[in-house]
Amino acid sequence: MVRFKRILLKLSGESLMGEQGHGIDEKRLDEYARQIKEVHDLGVEIGIVIGGGNIFRGLKGTGRGFDRVKGDQMGMLATVINGLALSSALSSIDCPSIVLTAIRMEPIGEFYCKWKAIEAMKQGKVVILVGGTGNPYFTTDTGSSLRGIELEVDVMLKGTRVDGVYTADPEKDPTAVKYEEITFDEVYNNNIKVIDLTAITMCRDNNLPVYVFNMDKVGNLRKIIDGEPIGTLIHK
Repeated sequence: MVRFKRILLKLSGESLMGEQGHGIDEKRLDEYARQIKEVHDLGVEIGIVIGGGNIFRGLKGTGRGFDRVKGDQMGMLATVINGLALSSALSSIDCPSIVLTAIRMEPIGEFYCKWKAIEAMKQGKVVILVGGTGNPYFTTDTGSSLRGIELEVDVMLKGTRVDGVYTADPEKDPTAVKYEEITFDEVYNNNIKVIDLTAITMCRDNNLPVYVFNMDKVGNLRKIIDGEPIGTLIHK
């Protein structure tokens, strides 16, 4: 028995850099693909939103003089590149997938709609959702919460490079303590910067739990699906 039947997996674009510090690390990409296939083979329906920070981040572009809207559009295109790479990696290990884009760009990907995505998941395909929400001023965290709510998933799994939510940044504060569980209101009121606050509000208002975990540790995705107590659960 699996803990969740349908999931929305949010992957960090920056984590795709692996140890090389830029672009897409083939080893990390392969590790992600194999973890996803392992869960897919259990019968779990999977939607994936992937960031683009390994290629371009809109907010950083704004700091360099880019127009915010154009910078965010460049970030959306970065997520498309990552999504295509992940789809290719899944195909290479015989895991079927489909790329759905928030902005029309056939034949790169099919234009997103809820019903098409759900039907693809029911057919056993991993659905890769790229282009964010299709609008500027929204992060891929918010895009993930939106797609998760639309697709009626059981949980949004946020894969990061840390193993959960802490009282402070564990990479900067050695005294930081990890939460096993925390409410949306506690995240919001304590200004815990683990996920975009717009996304937190959407998940809270629509009762979509969020599970924060370390996706870079091979095997962790399967452990969550199996119900092992790793990471941090954010709930209402």
